[in-house]
Amino acid sequence: MMVRKAIMPVAGLGTRFLPASKAIPKEMITVVDRPVIQYVVAEAVAAGIREIVLVNHAAKAAIENHFDVHYELEAELARKGKEALLRVLRDIVPTEVRVISVRQGRPLGLGHAVLCAREVIGDEPFAVMLPDVLVDAVPAGAAVEAENDLARMLARFAEGGHSQVMVEAVPRERVDQYGIVDLAGAEPAAGESTPMQGVVEKPSPEQAPSQLSVVGRYVLPPRLFALLAETAPGAGGEIQLTDAIAALMQEQPVAAYRMLGKTYDCGSKLGYLEATLAYGLRHPELGEGFRDLARQALAR
Repeated sequence: MMVRKAIMPVAGLGTRFLPASKAIPKEMITVVDRPVIQYVVAEAVAAGIREIVLVNHAAKAAIENHFDVHYELEAELARKGKEALLRVLRDIVPTEVRVISVRQGRPLGLGHAVLCAREVIGDEPFAVMLPDVLVDAVPAGAAVEAENDLARMLARFAEGGHSQVMVEAVPRERVDQYGIVDLAGAEPAAGESTPMQGVVEKPSPEQAPSQLSVVGRYVLPPRLFALLAETAPGAGGEIQLTDAIAALMQEQPVAAYRMLGKTYDCGSKLGYLEATLAYGLRHPELGEGFRDLARQALAR
């Protein structure tokens, strides 16, 4: 079955990015010349997603506004003949893609945020994409790929109907910072999937079942909604998505998809700076000048 819908939970308070996120949603903080969430939406669209459900909070209307039509601004740009800028605005979301917003009234966890989108998703499979994680489809030194990692995950799901959880390798001394997957077989090659039998949250290096950490991209069946509705609050008193996925694994296979690209955690300040450096260096208009600035800064 083809996956055409994605859930993006954006209702969080963004405390890791304070004070910048006090008045501005962390998802709207820019990497070079566009908000973080615009990159995530572009990733979804490139993979074939045609309906994006933002699970939002009342204080973060700026995210909805960014993906809405700004008629007055477009009319002013058209009047002044600024066609290039007008195309930039209209290309934020292609016309064939719908962006829908629902509210998460209380911060009850990632699992609860996904559950809030149940009525919009209906009885269809869906992707979950954490909007403060950038998945770079063009890692350093690689040729531009026609298909991004999310598209490959969707293809694996369509082939076998098995849920997919994106993972990447991390150094063993850092496994205690992540959710680490427990595989049912050998580790998959990059771009491939292997059945998993669990996720261990922040294990010690000695007890970690692998070095593959969960990234923040999932492809899941509609059955997950019923399991989320039955999931009791877990860590932090919140409804955890990983708890519902664990219950799903008791009923049907769930696979770990090992990504080809690279991730940037833009919810953390250092991860955000790393993303700005990577995307800035290869920006088609600003890259050369940014590279010169970086050289000058390093030479000081």
